[in-house]
Amino acid sequence: MIKQTSLPASNRFIQKIQPTPLVPVQLDPAGPSIWCKLEFLNPSGSTKDRIARYILEKAWRRGELGPGSSVVEASSGSTSIALALACAQMDLRFTAVLPEGVSNERVWIIRAYGGEIVLVPKAQGMAGAMAHAEQLAEKTGAFFTRQFENKDNPESHRIGTAKEILQQLPNGIVHAAVSGVGTGGTLIGLYQGLSEEGCPVIPALALPITVGGHFHGECCSFSCRIPGVVDGLSKLYREAHLPGLIEIEIADELALATTKKLIRKGFPVGPSSGLNYAAAVIAADKLGADATIVTVFPDRMERYFSTELFADVQK
Repeated sequence: MIKQTSLPASNRFIQKIQPTPLVPVQLDPAGPSIWCKLEFLNPSGSTKDRIARYILEKAWRRGELGPGSSVVEASSGSTSIALALACAQMDLRFTAVLPEGVSNERVWIIRAYGGEIVLVPKAQGMAGAMAHAEQLAEKTGAFFTRQFENKDNPESHRIGTAKEILQQLPNGIVHAAVSGVGTGGTLIGLYQGLSEEGCPVIPALALPITVGGHFHGECCSFSCRIPGVVDGLSKLYREAHLPGLIEIEIADELALATTKKLIRKGFPVGPSSGLNYAAAVIAADKLGADATIVTVFPDRMERYFSTELFADVQK
């Protein structure tokens, strides 16, 4: 057990991050306006900066981490990128366990921050990556952040993201929080944080599917064309209590088309943002014109340049 508990101070800009903007976005002049949290403006370019910083700092205070300690995580990309940045700031060593087939950009970004990459066969998917990360942590004594089961994940959104949203909204009330699920931390944390402040909030799960019933995914019915949104892996989500949860199916083609529309409007986002926005529009239609709908734009577009999202600009 490491006894040092004081957090490192030098060069740590991640402790001085300001709240990300919350802005109304209306893609269709005849459609609803959706309040969108611009999480791609976090330092590493995604909402995962919140959980990376929160999990590591709490572990440091508990004495489980210190200068030079090793950290490991299984992630399809964004969480590993966020952890690589945070570890660079905190003088920690980081290893990301990823399934083969993740975009090259994500691998390059992690390595640029000094992180190491371990790839597992694509057929094993995230479940295989999680198992390998567990084994690696046991073998090396590294701190395993366990994003799919660590309760500090949704807690970071409950005390952070949700509180920011309430402070930023003109009317200070939310009727629905919409998000896709990877770990489920965002949706769980938003629901908990908003409801405990008295909001009559409905949690809305955005589900990416392939039209026609031909589903694609690692172990599930979710479309693999929307990276980071997966089904069946998160213990956090399986055990979460989300009263009134509604599920909104979005065709993956619509999610990608919506992402392109957002980019053309100047929002440099990835596919999960298109998924979330499209689902939020449907939630707004269900709840009526007076409802305040909030969603997040989870990450930046640069990590998807080599994917089909940008095929039409690579000419």
